[in-house]
Amino acid sequence: MTAYLKLDHIDKVFTRGAATTEVLKEINLTIEKGEYVSIIGHSGCGKSTLLNIIAGLTGATTGGVLLENREVNSPGPDRAVVFQNHSLLPWLTVYENVRLGVDKVFSRTKSRAERDAWVMHNLSLVQMAHARDKRPSEISGGMKQRVGIARALAMEPKVLLLDEPFGALDALTRAHLQDSVMALHQKLGNTILMITHDVDEAVLLSDRIVMMTNGPSARIGEVLEVPLTRPRKRLELATSATYLKCRQRVLEFLYERHRFIEAA
Repeated sequence: MTAYLKLDHIDKVFTRGAATTEVLKEINLTIEKGEYVSIIGHSGCGKSTLLNIIAGLTGATTGGVLLENREVNSPGPDRAVVFQNHSLLPWLTVYENVRLGVDKVFSRTKSRAERDAWVMHNLSLVQMAHARDKRPSEISGGMKQRVGIARALAMEPKVLLLDEPFGALDALTRAHLQDSVMALHQKLGNTILMITHDVDEAVLLSDRIVMMTNGPSARIGEVLEVPLTRPRKRLELATSATYLKCRQRVLEFLYERHRFIEAA
């Protein structure tokens, strides 16, 4: 069976003048439709570079990305990205920020009324319909990130790419937004690839965790299955033997890599 999303022998080399740096080496990974996969590793291991290659924002030096057996080589609405910085346009309202992408993607397939209803549907999914007329400066950081997620979902992407989407938020807001993303994934069954530094976040949200070796020439060191049933409740997982075992394995992997850095 053909994989839904396939990363096929990806290498990435950056060149500046006479200097070259190999960031990623021989990255092979398959992701099935509806999976939630997290990529974790120390700073400088090429996590965000890999996500940018999947998004089509930068090209692989060798190898490539296949989505439904079609090569990805440029940005497209089938892969929506949510960055740590919400990237909302400050002069537009919440509604207008989401509507902008909807008009671009669906101008030929949805009427104005259908596009309006679709924007409000996606704002409702992230519980932001009440703030439709507010501008980014008038809402909190967590609310901005919710709007960013709504904007991404509104394009009906085949793959949702999250680049440390909760990294700039306080702990309580982060927890609430993690729960919201879990609920959305449960409801929509979408395919999600997330970059994170947070071990607990990775275990809580993911079906599999891809652990990267240190850069340069970072590789996939290990892929950990997270066999926790869904829906997941964070308070119950705090005492789950399976959750704790997965958490311990990720910490062990990262700690081993940290010792390797110090030894070098």
